[in-house]
Amino acid sequence: MDFCEQTVIIENKLGLHARAATKLAKLSQEFQAKITLQLQDKTADADSIMGLMLLTGSQGKAVTIRAEGIEAEPALNAICQLFSNKFNEAE
Repeated sequence: MDFCEQTVIIENKLGLHARAATKLAKLSQEFQAKITLQLQDKTADADSIMGLMLLTGSQGKAVTIRAEGIEAEPALNAICQLFSNKFNEAE
């Protein structure tokens, strides 16, 4: 099974709030991969909006994204891009 992970910094002002969590969940559902996010001692499935919001990821925090499955690498790349684009939000 393919597996990869990367740590990113939450750069957008509002962090993993409802709109960002929704974008992340929708994006993760496009891939054949199990994607999880870990922030400190909390873990959430990337396709769970509620789970993502419970991570309470605020600006400046480091999040480790882990992807497993046949599309692990493209899924990880797309999600890292979403983070680096600050969830396409106007600052």
